[in-house]
Amino acid sequence: MDLPKLFALPSAYECSQVLCDYDRYRDGNRSTGFETFAQDTLKKCREVVARALQASTVDEYRALATDLDRLSDLLCRVIDLADFVRNTHPSPEFQNAGTRAYSIMFEYMNVLNTTTGLNEQLKKALSMPEVVSTWTEEEKLVVQILMKDFSRSAIDFPDNIRERFVELSNKISLLGTDIVEKKERATSEIKLDAHKLKGMHPLMVKQLVRRRDKVFLPTSGPAVVTALTVVEDEPTRTEIYKNSRTASARQVNNVDHMLKLRAQLAELSGFPSYSVMSLEDKMAGSPSAVTKFLEALSHKNGTRMQQQSEEMLPLVEADYAAGKRSWPSLRAWDMDYYRNILVGRLMSTSRKPDFLPAYFSLGTVMQGFSRLFTRLYGVRFVPREASPGETWSPDVRRIDVVDETEGHIAVLYCDLFSRPGKSPDPAHFTVRCSRRISPFEIAEAIQFTASSSSPSRLANDGMSTYTSPSTGFTYQTPTIALICDFSPPPSSSTPTLLSYVDLTTLFHEMGHAIHSILGRTALQNVSGTRCATDFAELPSVLMEHFATDPSVLGLFARHYETDAPLPYSMIADQIAQARVGQASEIESQIILAMLDQACHSEIALSPTFCSTHTLHEILAKWGSVSEPAGTSWQAFFGHLVGYGGSYYSYLFDRAIAGRVWSGVFNAGREGGAVSREAGEKYKNEVLKWGGSRGPWRCVAGVLGDERLAEGGETAMEEVGRWGVAD
Repeated sequence: MDLPKLFALPSAYECSQVLCDYDRYRDGNRSTGFETFAQDTLKKCREVVARALQASTVDEYRALATDLDRLSDLLCRVIDLADFVRNTHPSPEFQNAGTRAYSIMFEYMNVLNTTTGLNEQLKKALSMPEVVSTWTEEEKLVVQILMKDFSRSAIDFPDNIRERFVELSNKISLLGTDIVEKKERATSEIKLDAHKLKGMHPLMVKQLVRRRDKVFLPTSGPAVVTALTVVEDEPTRTEIYKNSRTASARQVNNVDHMLKLRAQLAELSGFPSYSVMSLEDKMAGSPSAVTKFLEALSHKNGTRMQQQSEEMLPLVEADYAAGKRSWPSLRAWDMDYYRNILVGRLMSTSRKPDFLPAYFSLGTVMQGFSRLFTRLYGVRFVPREASPGETWSPDVRRIDVVDETEGHIAVLYCDLFSRPGKSPDPAHFTVRCSRRISPFEIAEAIQFTASSSSPSRLANDGMSTYTSPSTGFTYQTPTIALICDFSPPPSSSTPTLLSYVDLTTLFHEMGHAIHSILGRTALQNVSGTRCATDFAELPSVLMEHFATDPSVLGLFARHYETDAPLPYSMIADQIAQARVGQASEIESQIILAMLDQACHSEIALSPTFCSTHTLHEILAKWGSVSEPAGTSWQAFFGHLVGYGGSYYSYLFDRAIAGRVWSGVFNAGREGGAVSREAGEKYKNEVLKWGGSRGPWRCVAGVLGDERLAEGGETAMEEVGRWGVAD
């Protein structure tokens, strides 16, 4: 079966709970096998811990690095799979089983983080030159990671300090959940006369009318976003903007309280600020380096902002002259409105985008990935029919990834179709990451497990393994789940067709997947996407550039009915439309990253700290348009919770990805996007290392610029000067 047919045909197989062929964890369509898996893993974990605590000889201390990496792997086998199942599985029974398994292992992990004996054993191993000198660079790095994990759990603190640490951590977690879930506005809806929403589609306005001609517009959700984009009346847009950007006092207080608690947690841990604590293991390394990057990027973006303003100002001035607005200059509530007008003008001169999806049928796009990766990296996608009970939903498709020299190196499960209850958010899950399986583990599995599976698969819970022909080592096969929310094929003769946005999303997620596939390391702590946060998005953002390249599109983009190739002018139109207003989008992201830094700096320790005041200070200094007084939209910025000092990462990786695209792949010119030489360079300098090599060394290597190899403020500033490429 070829890839286009794989994604066009329905599957008749039922779902299960574990992606393996191990009978012990199969129980028909019941979830009990999952809990058996968790309990078996817990037993293995305790055996590894006991062995580590009893280490006394040089050889036993040498084994600590791999033993504790195996312990991490055992925990992740359950935690990663459980997290995936509870977020993706269609059955509530399995979701609940995933949650229970997650809780079991997470509770045990917290116990391990306070097991002082493990910390002491690692310290002792590090003090022995005869041990450290025999460790590989991977092993040394993993030991550093483990030591930092112990340190962050306050294991070296006195009991009273540790209790305070745990108390603060719990409060921060609860507040963070509340902030992200509530996003509470000061006003939940705005009462308006229907005629003031001129510009919105009449049917949408009609849906918002409750009595007579009064509209009750929610201050959050799709309707308010649309209103700011199309409503012609400027005073109405102003009112909508202010109300949609003003949080309730409770929401603001919760954000301020969380930020103050984080500052206290950092101070308790011996750091001057939370951002200093957060950045010590990132590429940036320090808040001052992040500031250098953001300021340089802001200056680079300033020219584009000026050009954008010059494009919009004639529209603004014309409306002002006609008495349609109160201000002759742009305001915050104008940006989306005038951008939409400019995009509309471009669309009126181009072909309708409705035609574009006809060239992007899902199966042929997946075939295009296989052709692209074959050309770049020597790997291809081979459809494989899933076994009965292997997957969690009948519409999940399995693909085996085959390397031209190494053979079968990864398994990719594609859960790409929408279904009731499924999250609409795209995602990449590493269900099982790469890791070398030792002969000891294989012997142990044979001794304690009765099954018909191969010995290496027994050591990997029945999941796929492979033995490298070049090294002879046996590895856990990276097993990845790619999640999207595309419409299923409407009929047997019509495939799923992707919009341009869907196509870009799939390329982005496939960038994460190829990192997991090719980042095959000996130790799981540094495999695939397990790398610095501000490095992890580089492969995915880079892949977005490939989605616009003519030579890449030529590998798959053909009309699903006529087989005619895609006229590139249609993509050029989409790119032109996306560039409209891009400068303000980048400026907005820079301001959010600056806000993230400021809110996690020393100022959060001040009794008078106020995140709203901080927001308006940053907007006044770095924003190009005037922000109305009193708004407090930082309280809706959920990434303050999730990123905590590292929100700059996405902009940072966009800048690096743009440089790699132009410097390594020649921005697609002269076949650069499908060049094996370029692909091998990128693979060998970046992808194959996962997180086992310093990310600055990876960037310096792939770009051939040794100035970047050690990172630091100068390197961060240099990346900012590159700007964010289209």
